[in-house]
Amino acid sequence: MLPLLLDQPVANWDLPPDQPYREKQIRTWVLQRFVSTYDEMTDLSLPLRTSLASRFRLRAAEPVTIQGSEDTTRKFLWKLGDGSFIESVLIPATPGKEGNRSTRLTLCVSSQVGCAYGCRFCASGIDGWRRNLTAAEIIGQVLEASRIAGRRPDNLVFMGMGEPLANLSNLLPALDLLISPANLGMGARHVTISTSGLAPQIEELAYHPLQFRLALSLHAASDAIRDKIMPVNKRFPLDRLLEACDVFVRAKKKQIFFEYILLAGINDSPEQATLLAQHARRLFAKVNLIPYNKVEG
Repeated sequence: MLPLLLDQPVANWDLPPDQPYREKQIRTWVLQRFVSTYDEMTDLSLPLRTSLASRFRLRAAEPVTIQGSEDTTRKFLWKLGDGSFIESVLIPATPGKEGNRSTRLTLCVSSQVGCAYGCRFCASGIDGWRRNLTAAEIIGQVLEASRIAGRRPDNLVFMGMGEPLANLSNLLPALDLLISPANLGMGARHVTISTSGLAPQIEELAYHPLQFRLALSLHAASDAIRDKIMPVNKRFPLDRLLEACDVFVRAKKKQIFFEYILLAGINDSPEQATLLAQHARRLFAKVNLIPYNKVEG
């Protein structure tokens, strides 16, 4: 199987040394015009297109199924080059107070094939963790969804399959390409990275120069309950986790989000609500309450 073009350093593209502008042309075709074949790169010479096609795959993911329609949430099942499957979800903005339809789109992106963290309410980890996605496979979801939608999404949220902070070595290079004005040109403030609670990686992100947002999948406001539904809490209990979030907030000067799935009889007691409010007040966090959808398996 050929390697993916966007996973290779430009030096490996073997472009004509007297034509440095070719790199920009290729990046424009791939990251701004969302082409799916080298033949569409009409301002490249045929020998160069042939050379690239013989050495590098262009498409990281291909659609298997698309559920939904242009006016509703669309769920994509992608097939990767090795036969693995991942999912992305394209979500239109909620209509405004006047009922007018917004044109803004948010894409929920996967970062791994499967997940190793075993949250009790999440389907992503049912079959365990298989592997990390490469930078090109992360970007590929955005490019394929953009091609289908006819334009790039306005916001990216890394809340799909996998734990994004367990794949920082590929996530950060992907973000560099997605956010760079010379490439896809997403604004960093329109990118949100979710985590189940990897405290050291949250602190690492705090000092990364890109100004993306952080969402913490909290889902319980005490260690006693969080230990039962999120095994990661045994490695990084709430005191340690909230300390890391405090580092992020102080360094980035950005509001963070607490994601909180309501599990009847488990995390929805008045005591949990009081603790949740205390945690949110401490960090000036916004709380997103999420209804639970039962997971089979």
